[in-house]
Amino acid sequence: MTTHPRSIRLTPRDIPSPSSISGEARAALERLIDTEGVPINARFTMPDHDDEAGWQAVKASVDAQYARMLAAASEAPTATVETIRCDGALVHVATPATPIAEDALYIDLHGGALVFGGGEACRHGARTLADQLGLRIWSIDYRLPPEHPFPAGLDDGLAAYRAALRLYPAERIVVGGRSAGGNLAAAMLLRAKAEGLPLPAGLVLLSPQVDLTESGDSFATNAGLDAMLPTSLMSSNRLYAGGADLSDSLLSPLFGDVANFPPTFLLTGTRDLFLSNTVRMHRRLLSAGVPADLHVFEAMPHGGFGGSPEDREAARDMTRFVHDRLSRR
Repeated sequence: MTTHPRSIRLTPRDIPSPSSISGEARAALERLIDTEGVPINARFTMPDHDDEAGWQAVKASVDAQYARMLAAASEAPTATVETIRCDGALVHVATPATPIAEDALYIDLHGGALVFGGGEACRHGARTLADQLGLRIWSIDYRLPPEHPFPAGLDDGLAAYRAALRLYPAERIVVGGRSAGGNLAAAMLLRAKAEGLPLPAGLVLLSPQVDLTESGDSFATNAGLDAMLPTSLMSSNRLYAGGADLSDSLLSPLFGDVANFPPTFLLTGTRDLFLSNTVRMHRRLLSAGVPADLHVFEAMPHGGFGGSPEDREAARDMTRFVHDRLSRR
């Protein structure tokens, strides 16, 4: 006889924006839902993982939307940026007007569901991060599916990291990534460790997409509650994997051997679809003896509130961690 696990059945109910967060954060949450109480982003549907033409059309639409957002932005980052090739990988190098250290580097891997976020979005993100950290940024414009599935993007990350090690000692490098970039940042360190490369001084994982199997609890409990990322990314996960096993540690670094990883900063929110990704990665690091700081923000959805006091506090916490890691000789 087949038995089924018991599930908690919730009756439909309204979940308001809590009074425990700033007014700016509440307003940001409310902008993400329609008049029926449904997240606006829930209208967006991804193509099937094997629909290459459909993905090309979605990528073009996302790129156009980002271009419109950049054109409408009232403030632009002040850091300069140039684009280089590092052993074949495309890298945007952003430099603030007055770096706090000329001999230090932050390597960033952008987010975007492992499918989006390259090109001009990646360049802009590099400049913004350079302004925030006061450091030179290498933002890796890694290859993306459907043209370039796994392990192309990971290969680009490792190529750029090897190139960085020729110019900077490992203890003067911090590696980080947001969302999909967190997946690549952690997988890159697994590859670097396997190849005997020295690991960086620190690792930053901002709501990292470290489990492409989506096995964590918050994929059920926060589905529809995370107004920024209300639904599963399984279609894009499979597109990126290109037929490889999603539980492979280079696709889902949560399942990898993280022993000897550098001290790690992790960030998430209580409404983040990737809350389980982040807290499980934190526990895995601690179990391996890795110093790890977990920051969980009240009611924060995936990616943050978009400029609230909570976002500024999170940025300060991350900046403090990066500077602390680079100050240790």
